[in-house]
Amino acid sequence: MIVAPLALLAGVLAAAMQVAGGLKTAPGLGALPLDLTVATVAALPPLLGLLLATRRWNVDPAIAWPLAGALLLPLWLVVATAWSPSREVAPEKLVDVVLAGPAMLAAGMLLGADPAARRGLTGGSLLAGMLLAAGIVLAARSGGLLREIVVQDSAKTNYQVAGLAIAIAAALAAVRASESRHLLLALCWLGLVAALAAAALLPGGRTALATLGLGVAVAPALRLWRGGRPGAALAWLGAAALAGIASVALLMLDPGRAAGLRTLERLTGGVEGLDARLSLWSAALHWGGEALPLGLGTGGFTIAAGHGERRGLYPHNHALEVLAEAGLPGLLLWLLAFGGGLVAAMALLRRTEAGRAARIAAMVLPVAVTAMVSSDLGNRMAWFALGLALSLGVGARDVRARG
Repeated sequence: MIVAPLALLAGVLAAAMQVAGGLKTAPGLGALPLDLTVATVAALPPLLGLLLATRRWNVDPAIAWPLAGALLLPLWLVVATAWSPSREVAPEKLVDVVLAGPAMLAAGMLLGADPAARRGLTGGSLLAGMLLAAGIVLAARSGGLLREIVVQDSAKTNYQVAGLAIAIAAALAAVRASESRHLLLALCWLGLVAALAAAALLPGGRTALATLGLGVAVAPALRLWRGGRPGAALAWLGAAALAGIASVALLMLDPGRAAGLRTLERLTGGVEGLDARLSLWSAALHWGGEALPLGLGTGGFTIAAGHGERRGLYPHNHALEVLAEAGLPGLLLWLLAFGGGLVAAMALLRRTEAGRAARIAAMVLPVAVTAMVSSDLGNRMAWFALGLALSLGVGARDVRARG
């Protein structure tokens, strides 16, 4: 029989797996002789199997349609390879979507439903964000951060994942602050939120900074609202917005203090990154319309857009990507899975314990926003986040419990 410590361990390993790329930027971890992703992926299935076998599971009918969409979408992407011109990107993407996608979905549902596993997941996510923030600060002080990001494409991706991990950690810390009954403890948690936000200003991830602000504002407000304190929830939203605006304004008024804050420089500098993103979105809409009703085929967008077999130049928006490559059937399945998952989660929030709802929101919101501006359908974090959202409709109880 699995015991709570093993469920806790499963949650910690899942947290490490989700941000394994980012952890490679942490001092000492990047030089490890083993791949963190491979190690955590290999260790998780036995623990998840034991968790599945030793719990009684109750599934709410509200998640049936999103779950059906999430299982049918990968199958349609397999079918869509029949007319795809891609011979390199398509197989890579299918491995991520067809094999890893459903596995991450199931893992998110199991770990989000079990209380002990959820504690491990939130604790591991908080610890990972703190570790990555410390690593980014040390790299910035040594002068190696900007050099790595500019020279190495892999470093850019790893720091993007690190920024997302920091955003999740900040949202979780803010939830803890909203729950604290003692002022000093609440201030300590808020101090951690501020430190994490400061670290997010260094590597240049604008999406990570935006999702950090969203998570810090919404997740604790949800905790307060579900706890029967709607006035406090509104006050938190207002205070979070004012704090964010005031912090950015103060930094912009002091150029000396803002020097070296790459994220702030990108926010207030040129719009090259935004122009590139808009160009990809426009191209995805164009080719999605040209290839109606079935789309270009899985992995076909970059070829049609003139970029060749370069997966990195995907549309940077899940909905546009699936429209361009999988056509109207793919888009409908995506809306059923991810859009339906959002609707189901919002409906289930009213019946979910306040702390659980807030923690799930803290881990899902940053990833959900990122999926719409900076990742492709093969991103395992998006599928895991969908599983976490759907876990609000799943209950877990030890099989040894009576009744």
